[in-house]
Amino acid sequence: MIVALGSSFALLLAARFLTAPATGAFWAVANVVAARAVGPAASSRALGVVGAGAMLANVVGVPLGAFAGQLMGWRGPFWALAALAVAAMALIARHMPHDGPAAEAVSNRSELSALRSGRLWLALAACVTTTGGVLSMYTYISPLPTDRADLASGLVPLVPVGLGIGALAGFLVGGRLGDRRPYATTIVAPAVTTVLLLAVCLLAGHAVPTIVPVALLGLFGLGANPVLIALAVRFAGRAPTLGSALTVSAFNPGTAAGSRIAGFSLASSLGATGPAAVGTVIAALTLFPTIAIALARSRRTVAASAWTSRIPGPDGLGPSSGLGGAGATNPRKPR
Repeated sequence: MIVALGSSFALLLAARFLTAPATGAFWAVANVVAARAVGPAASSRALGVVGAGAMLANVVGVPLGAFAGQLMGWRGPFWALAALAVAAMALIARHMPHDGPAAEAVSNRSELSALRSGRLWLALAACVTTTGGVLSMYTYISPLPTDRADLASGLVPLVPVGLGIGALAGFLVGGRLGDRRPYATTIVAPAVTTVLLLAVCLLAGHAVPTIVPVALLGLFGLGANPVLIALAVRFAGRAPTLGSALTVSAFNPGTAAGSRIAGFSLASSLGATGPAAVGTVIAALTLFPTIAIALARSRRTVAASAWTSRIPGPDGLGPSSGLGGAGATNPRKPR
């Protein structure tokens, strides 16, 4: 509303900075609320739905905003956004569950103790690279289809739209897969993303072979994000909101650093394919933290199994039937 009433670029810039903290805080809390609403068994799916809303806003909202700006002037979209924000506030106040008096209060010191989790930092590192790999190319996507693939300039907007549709599907599909195979999803998605970005580098001289991998980048390149957020919330323990906030923060430096490096690559001998080459390297780096998380989980599972196998059963002669698993036998019972 301030922007719609204002008339200077300085005011527009100041309003942009003021809305940024509010936006980050919203997503941090929204992720935790969504995960708690459905429980641990479906947390990735819920986060995928929440993230898909953001992707839908990019795919549908941006073109609608541009169309509204042409009809009503540049102030029109800002008035529409202000009205939608007021409506969203009313809906959230009506349907959001409130913290009751029995809600557990967690001290700041207890929340900060979550930062000692090595797995949390691995998940945050994966958030940095998985986003940086895709958006380093997406930021400079226009020169690729026009300079190298000879695509008509009028068709260039369809390329980011295709990536946006793929990202929408990626959040929904990745969230569902994340509830079943979270560790495999966070490994396979960046591996396929690396291959797709490499294909863009190698096939940049042809229109269709370039556009298809770019569209698939949305599906695979951002499909692991809801799973990584769910893992960070889990690894944060008693500080889930802090874990969620850190993932939201981690996506931003990945975008900034990847875009900055990709910008320098445009002036190199790689030319228009430079951002895709930078994205390939950054996306491949995602495999290191995600594989480390999977290995840490395997070691914890093996250690837990070894510990339970040493617990004596009720007769004092072997593992108890409740902890030893189906393979445990009672030596007093004849075979």
